[in-house]
Amino acid sequence: MFWSLTSKWSAGLISTGEFILVLALVSQITGAMVFIGRAVNATARAVGEMREGLGDILLPYEINDTDNATDIAVSSGQVEFSNVIFKYGKNTIFDCLNLEIKPRQKIGIVGHSGAGKSTFVSLLLRQQDIESGVISIDGQDITKVTQSSLRRSIALVPQEPTLFHRTIRENITYGLLQATDTEVFTAAKLANADEFIRNLPNGYDTMVGERGIKLSGGQKQRIAIARAILKNSALLILDEATSALDSESEKAIQDSLRNLMEGKTVIAIAHRLSTLRKMDRIIVLQNGEIVEDGTHETLIGMDGLYAGLWQHQSGGFISE
Repeated sequence: MFWSLTSKWSAGLISTGEFILVLALVSQITGAMVFIGRAVNATARAVGEMREGLGDILLPYEINDTDNATDIAVSSGQVEFSNVIFKYGKNTIFDCLNLEIKPRQKIGIVGHSGAGKSTFVSLLLRQQDIESGVISIDGQDITKVTQSSLRRSIALVPQEPTLFHRTIRENITYGLLQATDTEVFTAAKLANADEFIRNLPNGYDTMVGERGIKLSGGQKQRIAIARAILKNSALLILDEATSALDSESEKAIQDSLRNLMEGKTVIAIAHRLSTLRKMDRIIVLQNGEIVEDGTHETLIGMDGLYAGLWQHQSGGFISE
């Protein structure tokens, strides 16, 4: 176009003013076309990213509530596993597992790694569905109630606490959104967390960072315990609740946990057997089966798997 324009101007077919006018218009059109081209590229890239993102976000739920699911009502906290079969692919974890936990009973679950302890808790929270059998709480089949109401009715202190990039106050009140400041402070004191929180620059308004990165492992664990104390559910699950604490902090929190456990059904998973000595029952799992069931003293007297684990921890791993 520029060559044609120059030729016509040289031959006197167009004036200098027309030459400049057309040149200016061409320049403007070229800039607009470049902008449109870049916009098309950016749009195509954004559409591709959105498709990839939505492909992850819009995955169908693996576990769905039934059409007639109702909210669960938990009062006493009785838990029962009846002929429960669960598999990971072709690997059978539980084969006809039967266990009844009476209302307000406190049980500990122990066993070697891979015995099925964490899977037991996962199934109770219905994070996975069983192959067959029934898991019930207060006589209510958990597959026939809404998942949201089920998890609202259970207080959980996990081995690796999940904290949000919010303030400590907000992370504690996640257990009970309508809690007052007084209730939050009381829960933190019972969890032996109030002192370290108040020593932080902004106290309870301190941001904890993504996944609680600004706090130590023990501090995060105490925040999770405070959250569970505030929730005050009839059913309490402790999954290695004191695993990240030093001995002194653990002793202080154990005293608080005893108060918390009063009047509740408690399921505690622990590798540190000393934390389970005062439980009403201790269940020993091996390869997904209950191989021993009784109090600490009873299991020690049986001289079985539990007694061997206790001996390793109390007498050292290397025998003389």
